[in-house]
Amino acid sequence: MTSISHRRLRTVAALSVAATSCSLLTAVSTTTASAATTCASPVFKRQFFANTTFSGTPKKTDCDSAIDQNWGTGAPASGLPTNNFGVRWSLTRDFGSGGPFAFTASALDGIRVYVDGVRKVDIWKNVSTTQKKTVNVTVPKGKHSLRIDFVNWTGSANVKFAYAPRTSATVDKVKPLAPVGVKAVLDNATANAKVTWTKNNEMDLAGYRVYRRLQGSSTFTHVKTTTATSYAGLPPEAGKTYYYEVRAYDKAGNVSTGSTDQPVTTVAVTAPAGLTAQGMDAAIMLSWQPVPGAVRYNLKSDGQTVRSVTATSFSDTTVKRSEKRTYQVAAVDGAGRTSAYSSTVTAYRPVAAPKDIVATPGISRVTFTWTTDHAVDGNVYDFHVYRSETLPVDTSADPVRCTTSWKSLGDGRLQYTCTDTSPAGGRSYHYVFKAYDNAGKESLPSATVGVTTLAQDTTPPAVVTGLATEATEYGIELHWNANTEPDLKRYVVYVGELIDSEDERVCYGVSSVSLGAGTTSYTDERLPDGEERCYFVDVEDTSGNSSFRATHDAEIAVVTERDLTPSVETPDNASLTLTALKGATGTSVDLSWNTVADATGYLVERWNPATDAYEPLTTGPVTEVSYTDATSPAGTTHFYRVTPVLDDGTEAAPAAAWVILAPAK
Repeated sequence: MTSISHRRLRTVAALSVAATSCSLLTAVSTTTASAATTCASPVFKRQFFANTTFSGTPKKTDCDSAIDQNWGTGAPASGLPTNNFGVRWSLTRDFGSGGPFAFTASALDGIRVYVDGVRKVDIWKNVSTTQKKTVNVTVPKGKHSLRIDFVNWTGSANVKFAYAPRTSATVDKVKPLAPVGVKAVLDNATANAKVTWTKNNEMDLAGYRVYRRLQGSSTFTHVKTTTATSYAGLPPEAGKTYYYEVRAYDKAGNVSTGSTDQPVTTVAVTAPAGLTAQGMDAAIMLSWQPVPGAVRYNLKSDGQTVRSVTATSFSDTTVKRSEKRTYQVAAVDGAGRTSAYSSTVTAYRPVAAPKDIVATPGISRVTFTWTTDHAVDGNVYDFHVYRSETLPVDTSADPVRCTTSWKSLGDGRLQYTCTDTSPAGGRSYHYVFKAYDNAGKESLPSATVGVTTLAQDTTPPAVVTGLATEATEYGIELHWNANTEPDLKRYVVYVGELIDSEDERVCYGVSSVSLGAGTTSYTDERLPDGEERCYFVDVEDTSGNSSFRATHDAEIAVVTERDLTPSVETPDNASLTLTALKGATGTSVDLSWNTVADATGYLVERWNPATDAYEPLTTGPVTEVSYTDATSPAGTTHFYRVTPVLDDGTEAAPAAAWVILAPAK
């Protein structure tokens, strides 16, 4: 009686608090009731009521994965009283095949459990200690609803409820339902049969068994036991159809009937058809038709397996030029099973086609040059040249005559040259080249080379103009204006002598030098001894026409050389012969002379125009018969004298020589 009186006093106190705080409770209730809550099965939807009759709008709704709470003497949620409240859990779930279940409940105070609205557990009274009860329930197959109602009238509150299948073989005689949603397909990447199904809903499910039978047979073979919802396995034979079914079993050992059989037809890969091989410039290109069920292909070259590829083509870059190879291909399925090999094909990688061909047109002719590297381009024997006035060039026709010559470039390459002398002048042609080896096998065609031959040209170039000369200490400098003819070939500089007649002076060319078409200057290095000279410049084109030969007209430049000869004459009776040569560096002079009998040394001197005298280059006579003057400046002409010094101290007659040191270009 004391505890009951105490509980009632707490209840009154709670009601008193509620009465003084009604505005706050109303606000909380309104907010909670406005929220819609959805819980995914098998999670319970939980509702809190501020009464024990579960009437009105719940004060709070949430989700609860397990019913196992102990609220003590406190309120189970904000806005609820500590006594006289109710909590309801509910869910709907699929029990699969159903069967025997144990419902275990305990509560302080009351708990009721319903299945599809039918009460299965009923402990419904105000108590001071926790009440417990276990009830065995048979749940039919399919979907069913569970509802658990709990109330607390006074004092502490706790509740616990669980439901679980009874899995003893002596109790559970209900088979699981047959698996549904079974699908079976062939996984081409592995050649496996892949079987999938929907997970069963039985709570006491232990796993699945997968069976297989050959088409036409009624005997199933157990191939897999699994807890997963999929299976992958290699059928025994390729090219056969197999049926797969799945059976579920529970913890009591009950086995379902088989699912709907699903067929899988395996593929037996066959030898690929249509294998072709073509020798290309960079490789031998192979291709073949795809094979159903194949995930890759094995290639054989000359009887040896060389590569496994996933595509239906392959570029064999390992073949050397001028080399022949045979090929076969086999298909491989996802399980690694290989078909027979295809028939054999043969291909040949040709030598390289000529490239970087340079064409130089001439009058009714074309000259071609190109290079090859036998280490890279193969064993080239010779070349065929094909010509046409239209595109494309027909390389099946007879080649034109273009005799080839070659020279070594010293780095492993050869430079080839050939001239086609059969085309007409002033016409456009297209050329294609093919190399061939000593077996006569041609390369692929080269790139097409277009060229227009030159027509016969009889018009000479214009006369060279603007010829100017300058006398220097090292000779005569000439400059002229550049001619602008596109077919210019060369300039010819004539050095002449002036011949006087009764009424005119004539420049008679006594020597000439040929210069490139891009040159507009020339230095005539000669002894500046005051002579009068004349010069003129002729010009020729690529057709051999000459301005001077055609017109006998040219600009003539007359120039008087500077006179740098020493004022001191050298006698003619010297027994010594002196030679002066430009040194290897271009800025020195090498002197050499013969040995003079009775001479003990030789005085070496160089003319100094500033002092108008020969000046010694050494501190005394030298005993050698050579001397290098490393102090001679460039841009002038140097005069030297060597005098023998005899053993009696007298000097023999000297010898003289000169050398020109032009300025560095």
